Amino acid sequence: MKKTDWPIRWDLLLRYRLIEIIAFWEGRLTTNHICHAFGIGRQQASKDINTYLREIGPENLDYDRHLKGYVPTAAFTPRVTLGSADEYLDLMMRDDALSRTFDSLDVGLPGSEVLRAPVRNVRAEVVRPIVRATRQGRRLEARYVSMGDPAGDTLTIEPHSLVYSGQRWHVRAWCEKNADYRDFVISRFRGEPQILESKSRHKQSQDTLWNTPVRIIVRPDQRLSPDQQMIIAEDYGMAERQLELQTRAALLRYLLQLMNLEPQKAAADPLAQQVEIANLDELRPWL
Repeated sequence: MKKTDWPIRWDLLLRYRLIEIIAFWEGRLTTNHICHAFGIGRQQASKDINTYLREIGPENLDYDRHLKGYVPTAAFTPRVTLGSADEYLDLMMRDDALSRTFDSLDVGLPGSEVLRAPVRNVRAEVVRPIVRATRQGRRLEARYVSMGDPAGDTLTIEPHSLVYSGQRWHVRAWCEKNADYRDFVISRFRGEPQILESKSRHKQSQDTLWNTPVRIIVRPDQRLSPDQQMIIAEDYGMAERQLELQTRAALLRYLLQLMNLEPQKAAADPLAQQVEIANLDELRPWL
């Protein structure tokens, strides 16, 4: 089933995704999982499972009377998920985030603890106009401070995309002052940005770095012993001790920072870094 063929409401798609994730990664799905996660009755949860089996993944689940739940079949094939462990781990992270707000929440997932770095201060009065200008293709006037200009300056920008770098939110935009596409840290806007009447003239499709795909090849740090390298390769699910990642040229440095792979800051101890870039020469034009 192609995504374009899905006549599925968003709320149903979320429930179908939960069905696949729980069944595949925990090995047993019950109506309680759906009831607790979405606050719906057992009858509706049962209907969701039956509809999933009839219309989405008819060969994916069997009911096990001994376990009193649905279990994945040997022919299980993800239809509305990727079958990636990240999907299950993300589900646990969302459960943890909700549990911090609602003490009595119980969606039936195993206990977990998620470490969270301090969040940059992102104010609603800043985000709202940036989001509206981005969606509407409008120019934006805003005061912005930076490490190079702590006093700040009033800039006119044309935003086209929001980016989360794993540590903070950015907006990718054409900057009229610099006559180039730049990244602006959202927490460094001051006051309330003003949406201008005029439309943006510089679109996402014109942002060369944004539209340039970049391949990063990561391998175990070659200073490690062969046995240590094998451990790292298994940690990352590498094929032939290499892992290939794809990103945009505009976002390359953020991904390298997130993986602690900044070439100019290579760790002296290979046990501290553990992985390295195998195709550094290929990436130099973007660094």
